[in-house]
Amino acid sequence: MTRKALIGTVAALVIGIASAPAMAGGIRIEQFGYGHSAGGNQVGFNNLIGMYQSGHKNNAISHQFGGNNTAATGQEGSHHASSTWQNGYGNAAGVGQFGTSHTSILTQDGNGNIAAGVQVGSGCSANVSQNGSGNVAAFVQTCP
Repeated sequence: MTRKALIGTVAALVIGIASAPAMAGGIRIEQFGYGHSAGGNQVGFNNLIGMYQSGHKNNAISHQFGGNNTAATGQEGSHHASSTWQNGYGNAAGVGQFGTSHTSILTQDGNGNIAAGVQVGSGCSANVSQNGSGNVAAFVQTCP
């Protein structure tokens, strides 16, 4: 019986240590409707990923490398695609999107960059890329 307890304890310890990097970041995904896909990865520390999607057939992906980065997505209607890429420290991205068939790509490489978004109607497309430090960008669209 002692051998089984020891093996169980070691197994629990190994699993806990192996999953520690995954617990270091914050990921929250909520999806309603059908046909959604969401994913991403985090390398570093204190990175946060949001995501919410409602309607149907929305796609969201976030990649974070570094520390203290925040990404959020949103979406709501249907057939949206959102991608955020962050490399560095202290970056913040956003998005929004609401109607149908919007596409957004936010890329940040550096430190302390801020990008935002929103795209209301249908068929909007945004591509924001920031390199360096201390950059701020915002986009607002109401495509027909």
